[in-house]
Order: sequence, then structure tokens, then C-alpha cells
Amino acid sequence: MTDERISALWETMAAGWAAGDAARFASVFAADVDFVNVRGETLFGRNAVEKSHAELFATAYRETRLSASVNSIRSVSPHVSVVLVTSEIAPAGVVTHAQAVVRHTGAPEIIAFHNMIPKGLTA
Repeated sequence: MTDERISALWETMAAGWAAGDAARFASVFAADVDFVNVRGETLFGRNAVEKSHAELFATAYRETRLSASVNSIRSVSPHVSVVLVTSEIAPAGVVTHAQAVVRHTGAPEIIAFHNMIPKGLTA
């Protein structure tokens, strides 16, 4: 699995975010993803991620942009990688750190995602 294919997942998320397109944003997640958001709420499945982000894009994060920097990609098996990412939501100034588990048997997809706002960090 190339790092570029994994990094492309975050490019797709950013493009979906910028367009306010929750389906595009959520498309990188597995149908059965376990997703923990910055508030510590657990969402189960791509559909739940899409619904949650559709609400965000229509309200608090309307007309915002997500930028992401993949900090590390560590292969833990031939078909699974752990990915650490720092993201920023602009112009809100929110910085997040995420840890994701990416399955790459076929098209890469995120099967587990934990996102948090580091204490004391801002953009």
C-alpha cells in the first residue's frame, strides 16, 4: 500500500468538507467504521458519520475548510496501517489530532477513527 493512496483519503475528506458534502466526506470510511468524534461520542458506521457531518456542515461548520497533515503511516500487517493525522478547521481555528486504522485490501478505507482536540492547542 502506498502512502499516497492512504494520504488521498484525507484529501477526499477535505474536499468533501470544503463542499459541505457529507457523503463525499464519509466515503473514505468503511461501512462498519467505529468513529469517535472530538466530543468523545462514538458513531457506528459510515451512514452515522455522514449524518453527523451533514448536521455540522449545515450549522456550526458551514463554509469552513478542513486541512490535514498526515504525520505518520505505520504498517501493522500487509493489509492494515495505523495513521496519525493533524487537522485544522478554518477559519474556526480548531486543531485536531486523529488516529485511524486503514484497511487496504482493495481500495483503502478507514475502519476505525478516533479524533480529539489536544489540550492547549489552537491554530
